[in-house]
Amino acid sequence: MRIHVLGICGTFMGGVALLARDSGHAVTGSDTAAWPPMSEILQAAEIPVQEGYNPEHLEPSPNQVLIGNALSRGNDAVEYTLERGIPYDSGPAWLARNVLCGRCVVAIAGTHGKTTTASLATWILERCGLDPGFLIGGAPGFSERSARLGSGSPFVVEADEYDTAFFDKRAKVVHYRPRVLVLNNLEHDHADIYPDLDAIAQQLHQAVRTVPAGGRLIVNGDDPNLPGVLDRGCWTPIERVGTGPDNDWRIVADGDGHSLHHRGEPVGPLHPPLPGAHNRANAAAAVAAACAAGAPAQGALQAVASFPGVRRRLELRGEVDGIQVIDDFAHHPSAIAATLEALGDGPGRLIAIVEPRSNTMRLGTHQDRLAAALEAADRAFLLAPADLDWSVIDALRPLGERAATAAEIPQLVEHVLAEAQPGDRLVVMSNGAFGGIHQRLLEGLQRRAGR
Repeated sequence: MRIHVLGICGTFMGGVALLARDSGHAVTGSDTAAWPPMSEILQAAEIPVQEGYNPEHLEPSPNQVLIGNALSRGNDAVEYTLERGIPYDSGPAWLARNVLCGRCVVAIAGTHGKTTTASLATWILERCGLDPGFLIGGAPGFSERSARLGSGSPFVVEADEYDTAFFDKRAKVVHYRPRVLVLNNLEHDHADIYPDLDAIAQQLHQAVRTVPAGGRLIVNGDDPNLPGVLDRGCWTPIERVGTGPDNDWRIVADGDGHSLHHRGEPVGPLHPPLPGAHNRANAAAAVAAACAAGAPAQGALQAVASFPGVRRRLELRGEVDGIQVIDDFAHHPSAIAATLEALGDGPGRLIAIVEPRSNTMRLGTHQDRLAAALEAADRAFLLAPADLDWSVIDALRPLGERAATAAEIPQLVEHVLAEAQPGDRLVVMSNGAFGGIHQRLLEGLQRRAGR
């Protein structure tokens, strides 16, 4: 079968394209922009990608078109697909029908930590000899690809709560029919499609309804919003994970480190390579999920300690003159605060560089929380593009002189370079490429050092 993927350079749709190619289909795709790592992954897989959404890309007509959720009515390729009657589907629906059937699906859902938790769960299952398949919305450090079929029963999928396609406004997670469902946490996000927290909770509950009684729900027992999902109805055994005493899987401070206990019994040390309370929570949830899918608990904890990480999650991009440039995907105030907390105990100043790029941030939904999220930073530099309908400067006023803004990226880079000094950690936070600011900063530091 010949399949053409519209929006192929998105992390999810690119992963679907890889799985379709591995399943024996001839795969091509179109997109308006491509950036690493997905552009590199698709090129390595020899999947042709064409620029833009020209209807000519659909000639001769493929057997099926898979349409990403970034595309809507009015798009030239979408209109051509509809007009010509070419069979089409969404990525999540295709995945569920063609890859997930008959597998032990481990779906990782929640507002924060999905990519890291899904990568950890996959790594654990792999190290325990279960050869899982996976589709992860990022670039795990243990693979050059974001998706793989695998030969074992488990299949780990990052289960996004964002909508499926222009013709299916359900969350992606609703499609996957998991046997193990992880609910990491719940906050209001994706304000462009969800008016409030309750709307997201309703979508997560639709996924809860699909988990069989013989399956497992792995739930963050410390999260105040998840009980509102489960109170709507639950027919599956629940295992709660967290630091509180009522959790089945409990993270316990142990001397200078932490250990994981299961129903009151110590299992072993919990040593995720990535720092911070949020990464310990991600690791504990991944252990619980992997154990529900067949991994032994001791082997799971040993695997966590050797986890190679995920690109764009506290990733050190380079160091010049003792100044580190660190990349992180944080783009929601809670994630920004968690990232800064994780790095807070290190040497030198902590300098946050933030792009308010997500739809929720651009709408200003969480503008009142932005200053508090940046409180742990010694200095904060934010991009304040002219097309925002809210004032970044006003939102940062509580930080006083610790905060600065710029309307353009080159200007922002100049501000940072003028102040950076040896020992500083420059933490770049965005859910996009941020105009290549990481490399611009490194090159600017090298010029300043005379290299």
